[in-house]
Parts: sequence; structure tokens; C-alpha cells
Amino acid sequence: MSARILVVDDIPANVKLLQARLMAEYFEVLTATSGPEALQICQAEECDIVLLDVMMPGMDGFEVCARLKADPATRHIPVVMVTALDQPADRVRGLQVGADDFLTKPVSELALIARVKNLVRLKRAADELRMRALTNREMGFDEMEDVEESFRACAGRALLVDDRRSSYERIAAGLSREVEVTVEPYPEDALFRIADGDFDLVMISLSLEGFDSLRLCSQLRSLERTRSLPILLIAEPEDDQRLVRGLEIGVNDYIQRPVDQNELLARVRTQVRRKRYGDNLRAAVRETMEQAVTDALTGLHNRRYLMTHLESSFQQSLQRRSAMTLLICDIDFFKSINDSYGHDAGDEVLKEFARRLRRSLRGLDLVCRYGGEEFVVVMPETDMSLAFGVAERVRLTIASEPFLVEGGARAIDVTVSVGAACLEGPDDTVEKLIKRADTALYAAKRKGRNRVVADAA
Repeated sequence: MSARILVVDDIPANVKLLQARLMAEYFEVLTATSGPEALQICQAEECDIVLLDVMMPGMDGFEVCARLKADPATRHIPVVMVTALDQPADRVRGLQVGADDFLTKPVSELALIARVKNLVRLKRAADELRMRALTNREMGFDEMEDVEESFRACAGRALLVDDRRSSYERIAAGLSREVEVTVEPYPEDALFRIADGDFDLVMISLSLEGFDSLRLCSQLRSLERTRSLPILLIAEPEDDQRLVRGLEIGVNDYIQRPVDQNELLARVRTQVRRKRYGDNLRAAVRETMEQAVTDALTGLHNRRYLMTHLESSFQQSLQRRSAMTLLICDIDFFKSINDSYGHDAGDEVLKEFARRLRRSLRGLDLVCRYGGEEFVVVMPETDMSLAFGVAERVRLTIASEPFLVEGGARAIDVTVSVGAACLEGPDDTVEKLIKRADTALYAAKRKGRNRVVADAA
């Protein structure tokens, strides 16, 4: 997982230690030795995570975090406070100024890497959503409301999965000022309860009797309906290894027993705000884009949306120095389908093709109808070798089963040719990228169709 991490500490030895650990995991590391320097770097560079020491002369970590979170340009960068302070009041203060997580010195290497990877994964998903909302604005749609301001009150609904009565009664009572807590004492029923409910957060005890809490977390992350639902684990002091595993699965946050009620409330408040913020962004994207930038036949984004979004995704990949691949997919002999079976049958083929294409891709990928029988897939954070494998999966999915038309009365064999090209460096352009993918597509056609060809540049 490639990401750019800023390490901020006024003690050079601490900086070098964190830098070495992170670089061993192939992260790109920037460093700063003071609060003002950290703020300057965050403004000038594209940072994915800030590891921020609290005890620094002049401007301490709390003030740096508060300034980062107050600035619209940097408020979305996750901040992990690295500190020798281990009192709940210190963590509450950090959460109040916007910190996303904490590491206590001496820093455990397992915890460091797990938390960084988890926050990078969450940030990338949020970045993609924000970029799509930005595309709306650039195309002239109404500005979105400031959703962060809208949810300052952040009253929400949480499900607590805990089979110890003394524990869940105390937790529910501590949150009752701001959160409506529903208790599920039977963990085997929790998955259905969560999937059917309208919750802003799920809190899960790691010490459920006779039940694997982390399996429940994994199931929640695998279901479409609960994939973006925040998960907060309630752990025992000796649960460090399981907490690391939980973060790898996709758990958002945790708190250790004995639970400090003020810290718990602060962590829950943060997760509810993020959930509401993400929900609002998704709704804004859906509502404003649905008609103007959606292809009416296939339900995919159209060429107008593609060209605006592709430019944003392209620039972001350049800034991060990360991979990006473009696929152009063209249905083979589509004109003959229209000529032989009629345009209604051709439309049915296009709709089924779009459905199969979307099913073969990741949620991070953007698939658009480029025009006629051509479709384009934008694949951020994806190199050619991975993209080629995905393109082959698409090709096999299309060719493996005939397309049914005329209410199932006819079956048509359909194949697809795919051209692939990846971003080549700082001198590349969107136009060149499209041209290379298009050239690869025509090579696939010349070589007999029903194949994937990668740009050989």
C-alpha cells in the first residue's frame, strides 16, 4: 500500500526511528521538527497521514492538529498523535481537536503499521468520494452544503454488541446524552440486526463469550450495506494483538477497558460525524449527477462525467506518484448485432454488458459509457499487471455466457476487445493516456478480437 506519511517530532532520534519503520513497509516518508514546519508541508504536499508528536516546544501537537482540522485544505488528512501521555483526559483533548488515533511511546511496530494502513485505506475511500463531489462542482452543479458544520450536534444511533450486562448498561448510560444506544446481547443475531437497522455506528466487545468478535467485523466489511458503517471495538488491556488484526480487517477505532466515559463519548462523536459526512457526500453525488451525467440506457456515468473525473484522478495520481490504468472496452461486431437482431436487441446487449462489466470491477474503479459500444474504466492505485488481470476477468465474464434478448427467446454470443494503458510519469497527459489505450484497443481488434492488449510503450 503506497502512501505519503509526514512524521512530526522535535527529537531527531524519534523521527529517524519512525521513518525507518515506515520506509521498511515501502511508505514514502516526509519529516518535520516543529509545528509550523508541519503545517507548511501539509499545505504544499499531498500527505496521506500525519504522525504528530504532542510535546513540542512553541506550538504543541494539540495546536497543530487543531489548525490542520480547521483548514478546509487539510482537514481530511488523518492525524495520529504520538505521545508519552497516556491519561484519558489527554486522549479526550486530542479527539476534541480532531485527532483520528493515538500511539503511546514506546511505539509498537505492529500497532504503528496496522493503524497507518487502516487510516490510509479509509482516507483513500473518502478521497475518491470527495473527488467525485468536486467533479460535480467543476461541472457547474450547485455547491454542496458544509456537511461538517451540519452535523456538529451529531446525535446518532449506535448498536452495542456486548453480552455482559454490567458492561453494556454502563456504556449505554454514558452515551445517552448524545447517542441512542440499542443493545444486542446475543452476538449470533448481531449481523442481521445491524444489516436491517439504520445505525450510525456499531460497538463490539472483543471479549464476547464463545464468539469471535473479529469474524463479525469481517462479515460487516464484506456486506455492501454495512461496508462503510464505522466499527468501534471495546477491548481488554491484553487484547493488543487482536486489536492489530481488527485494524487490518477495517475496524475504525477502539477503546480499552476500563472505559473512560468521556473518551468513549468523544470517540463515538467522531465516528458518527464521519458517518454522517460520508452519507451526505454520497447523497450529494447521487442527486446532482444522476440525470446530467448518467447514460440513460446503461445507468453508467457518461462521457461528460468521465472527462472531468479522469482529469481529477489523473492529477491526483501525479501528485501522489501512484499508478493509474485506463481500460477501453469495445464490444466486438456490435453493428452486426444491431443489423441481425434489431436495435432493441442491441440495447439489451448494451445493458447486460454494462451490468457484467460493473460486476467485474472494484468499488474504487470508475466505469463509464464512452459512446456507442465503447466503455472506459478508470482504475486508480492500479498498475498494469493488476489491471491486465482485471481486464482478462472482464473478457471472460462477457464471453462465458450468451446474452439473452427478446425476453430470453434468443441468445447471442458476445465478446469484447480491451486496450489498456497506464500513467507513465510527470510529462504524461490525459489525452496521451487515452490515445495509448485506444491504440492498444485497435491492436486487439487487428489480432482477432476477444482479447486484451496492453500498451507497449
